[in-house]
Amino acid sequence: MITKDMVQADIDALPVNYKTADVDRLIRGYVKEKLDLSCLREYVLTEQQFHRIYFHGTLKQIPDADDRLRWLDGNLLFSDWWHTDQCIDFVKDADIQKALSYARGYVLSDDPFIRRWGYVMFISKLCRDEAALDAILSLLHNDEHYYVQMAQAWLIAELAVFFPGRVLPWMRDCALTYSITGKAIQKICDSRRIADADKERFRALRAERKKIGRS
Repeated sequence: MITKDMVQADIDALPVNYKTADVDRLIRGYVKEKLDLSCLREYVLTEQQFHRIYFHGTLKQIPDADDRLRWLDGNLLFSDWWHTDQCIDFVKDADIQKALSYARGYVLSDDPFIRRWGYVMFISKLCRDEAALDAILSLLHNDEHYYVQMAQAWLIAELAVFFPGRVLPWMRDCALTYSITGKAIQKICDSRRIADADKERFRALRAERKKIGRS
């Protein structure tokens, strides 16, 4: 059975100024050997070198997306935006209704990175289900934390890629402050996947949304 000290020794053996690719090679070895990495759980928030290994090394050993979603729900140990966002790909094939049931609690968390996860978890195939669009949009509410606002803006822009005709009127009438909608409009305008005509329609909302004020 692997221990924290054994993992630390493997990390110490990596090149000086090691990169993510070096860590991923370690992870592939742990996954191939089907090693239980639960020994790292209590350290991931205080010793960042274990975070990616614990999450990726465990999630890659869980074949079912809904089971990965369930595991993540029991391990909401996010301490920054990068490690949070690195989990998106693991839930892209999860059941949308199960994802929504978890997210409704996440977006109300006291922890800003759990709230961020409640939004970024849909920035994948999950947000392409038009039948779930209203439910996803209903998750969005005013939040003062920068990294949460950026996640919200990113999600809105991603939804606009697939459903611009529905996201536009929603944005026109939503109660979100310009701190969020302004960021979303900028992301939409920067996107290479959104038609210029649609970008112009969103850009035209700027003045209207500014009147709502900034948080």
